[in-house]
Amino acid sequence: MGARAADIAAVGVAVLSMMLLASAAARAQESHIGNMHGQAKKGEALYGRYCIGCHGERGDGAGENAPWVNPQFPKPRDFTAGLFKCRSTPSGSIPTDSDLFDTVSRGIDTTAMPQWFPLTRQDRADLVAYVKGFSPRFKEEQAEPGVTIPPESPSSPESVLRGKELYQKTLKCAECHGAEGRGDGPSAATLRDVKGNPNPPYDFTAGSRFKCGQSDQDLARIFLTGLDGTPMPTFADYLQGDQIWDLVHYLRSLQASAKSKSARERGFN
Repeated sequence: MGARAADIAAVGVAVLSMMLLASAAARAQESHIGNMHGQAKKGEALYGRYCIGCHGERGDGAGENAPWVNPQFPKPRDFTAGLFKCRSTPSGSIPTDSDLFDTVSRGIDTTAMPQWFPLTRQDRADLVAYVKGFSPRFKEEQAEPGVTIPPESPSSPESVLRGKELYQKTLKCAECHGAEGRGDGPSAATLRDVKGNPNPPYDFTAGSRFKCGQSDQDLARIFLTGLDGTPMPTFADYLQGDQIWDLVHYLRSLQASAKSKSARERGFN
C-alpha cells in the first residue's frame, strides 16, 4: 500500500504540473497594435530565445543573466508587477499594447534592454502578447486614455531660461539629475526602484536619446507619465502648457552644450 500511495502521489504531482502548465497557457493574451494581432502562443518561443536570460522564466526579472547586468544599469524589468517605465498612459495605469510594442522595438536607453528592430513587427507583437500574460493586471484592468501633450512652443533663449528655473528650483530635478543634468545630483546614489535595486538617474548630456524615445514629444510625455516602478515621478500636476516645452528646451540645451564641449576637446573647433 505504501508503494501504491507513492505512485499515486507521483501521478498527482505530474497532474499538478500539467495543470500549472495549462494555467500558464490559459494566461495567454493577445495584443493589438494597429492592424496587427499578436498571439502569446507564438511569442512564447521568442521569449525563450531572446528575453528569458534577463527577465526569467517567470517574467520576474530574475533570469540567469540578471546578476551580471552592469551595476550602473537598472535591473531587468519584473513583468509580474505590471509596472512599466515607458507608457503613453498616466502614472499608475498599465501601458497600451502599442506602448509595449514601442518599448520592445526601440529598447530603453542606458539600460541592458536593447532594440529589437531585427525581429519582424509580427514577432514583436507576439512577444507583447506573451509578456502581458505575466501580470494579471492585463486581464483585470483597461489601460487609461493616454496623456495629452500640448502643441510644442518655439524654442528660444527665454524658453530655455524658464526651463532652467523649473529644473533647478521649482521641480528640483537637480537633486537627482545634477546641476548640469549629468545624473550626479546629491540624491543620485540613494535612489532605488520598487524592488530596492539601485536606480541611477538619467544623464541628459549623453547622446540624443532618452529612456523612452528620442523626440521632443517623447521627453514631454515622460514628464506627464513618470517612469512607473522608478523614482521618476509624474509632473502632470505641476507643469502647465508651455512649461512642459520650456523644460524640454532646457534639457535639449544641455545636450547641445555637452556636444559642443566634446567637439572642442577633440579639437574640432
